[in-house]
Amino acid sequence: MINEPIIEVKHLKKHFPIREGVFGQETGKLYAVDGVSFTIRKGTIFGLVGESGSGKTTVGRTLLGLYTPTAGEVLYQGTDLHSLSASQLRAIRPKIQLVFQDPYSSLNPRIRIGEAIGEALLAHKLCTKKECYEKVIEIMEICGLSRHHYSRFPHEFSGGQRQRIGIARALILEPDLVIADEPISALDVSIQAQIINLLADLRDDYQMTCLFISHDLGVVEHLCDDVAVMYLGQIVETASRDTLFTQPLHPYTQALLASVPTLDTRMPVTVISGQVPDPSAPPVGCRFASRCPQKQPLCDNVPPVFTQVTSGHLVACHLFSTDI
Repeated sequence: MINEPIIEVKHLKKHFPIREGVFGQETGKLYAVDGVSFTIRKGTIFGLVGESGSGKTTVGRTLLGLYTPTAGEVLYQGTDLHSLSASQLRAIRPKIQLVFQDPYSSLNPRIRIGEAIGEALLAHKLCTKKECYEKVIEIMEICGLSRHHYSRFPHEFSGGQRQRIGIARALILEPDLVIADEPISALDVSIQAQIINLLADLRDDYQMTCLFISHDLGVVEHLCDDVAVMYLGQIVETASRDTLFTQPLHPYTQALLASVPTLDTRMPVTVISGQVPDPSAPPVGCRFASRCPQKQPLCDNVPPVFTQVTSGHLVACHLFSTDI
């Protein structure tokens, strides 16, 4: 069922201690993720966007279990991942896979790519060596690679081909969720389009579910079904792709969309003024207040709450709050 939730993130927080001095005494906290909630539906691509340092990658790594959350829940099909024992988590781990930003650094240069793609199958004892070879060939062809690529080493491939290898490594385990962290940012523009089309085909043909982390709004508009916009560790707006790009409500979302370059030289590129506040000392009220052109007096002292403006379209902004 397409609307069935695969992942539900509820009030997720991840704070990193700041340590100083010879003895590493904790002097503060870095509020990388500070109360994030969203749902990823089965068979869809969910886009998580925002400026560098907004906390997007930390969200992805916490979903994977690479970071232990400070608070909140990550529910996989109704089960909180961070309440599981090590053995229970190991059984679920194949169901959530990661596609890295830099495909070359994620590959062992001494291992042939066919073996690299299939090693997870053997590690989890999901098939025999003969079955593994057949599955690897199948997934390579699905991802646009050829059978004769099986015995080659990573240095023999282009950047786009390496990213296809990374996608094949993730899909070989038939995961319920793929987390793609800036998977095209290191690629040439022409190659980016190929990888975007591959991800779209995998969703349409194989019902792949994906968390797509990116700062490129143009790519997100083309690829994603639902979108959440992050700023300084919090989500400020979430909606379907069509709704968000045609009716952006939060001033930060509007500024991001206005800053996307176009081929029309008559349209000036809008630059968001001001600096991002220190994540170790976030503002008490709205975190975007110091840069917001529509700032109100209460924005400095009262944090906004999420308000549902239309079905599925939520925004955290005092301009739309019904509580104040």
